[in-house]
Amino acid sequence: MNMPTQESRDGLAAPHSAGQGSPGFELPTGACDCHMHLFDNRLPFASNAVLVHNDASADDYQRLQRRLGLARNVIVQPSSYGRDHRVLLAGLRALGPAARGIAVIDPDVSDEELSLLQAGGVVGVRFNLVQHGATDESMLEAVAQRIQPMGWHLQLHLHGQDLLRLADRLADLPVPIVLDHFARVHADGALASQISEQVEHLLDLGSAWLKLSAPYIASGDRPGYPLLHPFVQRLLRSHSDRLVWGTDWPHVTEANKPDDARLLDLLARWAPDALLRRRILVDNPCRLYGFAT
Repeated sequence: MNMPTQESRDGLAAPHSAGQGSPGFELPTGACDCHMHLFDNRLPFASNAVLVHNDASADDYQRLQRRLGLARNVIVQPSSYGRDHRVLLAGLRALGPAARGIAVIDPDVSDEELSLLQAGGVVGVRFNLVQHGATDESMLEAVAQRIQPMGWHLQLHLHGQDLLRLADRLADLPVPIVLDHFARVHADGALASQISEQVEHLLDLGSAWLKLSAPYIASGDRPGYPLLHPFVQRLLRSHSDRLVWGTDWPHVTEANKPDDARLLDLLARWAPDALLRRRILVDNPCRLYGFAT
């Protein structure tokens, strides 16, 4: 795949992202954004949607990809659409084999829908217990049983207290789990130490992954997020094979959109070694999402 050079990317703008510059380092070939969303306001939001957003199309996102030097991506079904996957599947068709999808289902999903989702590029399902909607914790085991034969994983966005409360159940699930947004480690400062220890324990078990995405959700100390630094450094030393990175574009929770190039620069600060960054941006996503190496 011929990606633009850093010089040619400078000066590119993309919707829902501040700034126009490129990251301060050259991304490795095949770099993957493992957490982003699409929105199409021609289709209705779920009646109980907590967060909504204006249009954020596949074309819009590809402008961001070109600016940053990204080659692959994972479209995460936003809670805003509930279990209506029309925007997700259209996005997967538009972005092609370099994209994967994360759906939202309940235990009563039909085999036909699961097959349709899998054929479209879906490789996992999400539980969002922060912006409640189509899923709740009572469904965890039943949904895991449904997706186990597909080889899918279960992705979770959890408040810190819920992660601590549900940790044993998550460890017992028969599928891999992926924790969103740094596990919101510093969203509640009083729980940060416990959450950090629990994340490390789940990663130790070998079936959990963590997304380095949306630092503004995990910690309030922007723009440099120094509170996240020791947490990420520990995980880079002990579990670099269980970490993936994502933009969280179009940054639905943020009225003032961040500069995605500067968010990428955080990764270079935490992982100054190019081989380590390649593991997080390329090798680990290939293993988790089934991209060709």
